Amino acid sequence: MKDPLAGAIYGLSALIGVAAFVYPFVLPQLQADSALAGATTAHSLDAAILTMALITFCLVALLIELQGQSVSAKMIAALGVLVALTAVLRFIALAIPGPGGFTPIFVPILLAGYVFGARFGYLMGVMTMLVSALVTGGLGPWLPYQMFVAGWMGASAGILPHPESAKHELFILTTIAAIWGLLYGFLTNLYFWPFFTGAVAYSWLPDQSLGEVVARYLAFYLASSLVWDLFRVAGNVLMMLVLGLPVVSALVRFRDRFQFTFGQPVNYP
Repeated sequence: MKDPLAGAIYGLSALIGVAAFVYPFVLPQLQADSALAGATTAHSLDAAILTMALITFCLVALLIELQGQSVSAKMIAALGVLVALTAVLRFIALAIPGPGGFTPIFVPILLAGYVFGARFGYLMGVMTMLVSALVTGGLGPWLPYQMFVAGWMGASAGILPHPESAKHELFILTTIAAIWGLLYGFLTNLYFWPFFTGAVAYSWLPDQSLGEVVARYLAFYLASSLVWDLFRVAGNVLMMLVLGLPVVSALVRFRDRFQFTFGQPVNYP
């Protein structure tokens, strides 16, 4: 049985992520004081705090579940192996860059969450972004925001239905891969958009209504990131079509062999 205290800690860490994205919009004076310096300076302090808080929450939740025998050492080993392999994929992608925003790391996060459950998927997303940033030197104020969004990505895959039909399963997997291809960029851009001081038509101002904020951000996203993210969508879908079902089958066999009870695994025939 899943430990409810650990579940509450996962939920709290996710809510902290939401607050991290939202606070510039509800504390306009802080945003105004930081706008001239840009997002890098504005997040120079809170990024480190958020990263440490997120890592701490995840480790504490794992320790609680280990004590309650909700997970096993084999699950942690599997998580470590999957994170390491996915981090290597990101390193390869940087060495041999693909088009636009495509990166091969998101499909493994989605598949791990799909097979092992939402909690595993959350950890997979968070730790993959952390380890890959350490490996590739991608450390910066953007890192905790990437970790939060990747964690939400993995967790979302863990609550997907598991149809018996392989065709329906592949449709679900490719659909979620396409959605997150756009949603990842759409969400992570929010970490710096409140501090954007470029074109006035795309900037956020504290006195704007909610409708104006949404309209300006959509305009900013369409002008700055949509084409870049469409390459990620295409790459995610192609990878899922080619590798999705075979990788799911391999992970399911691995999971069932060691009798994982983490998250809500599906009892495949």
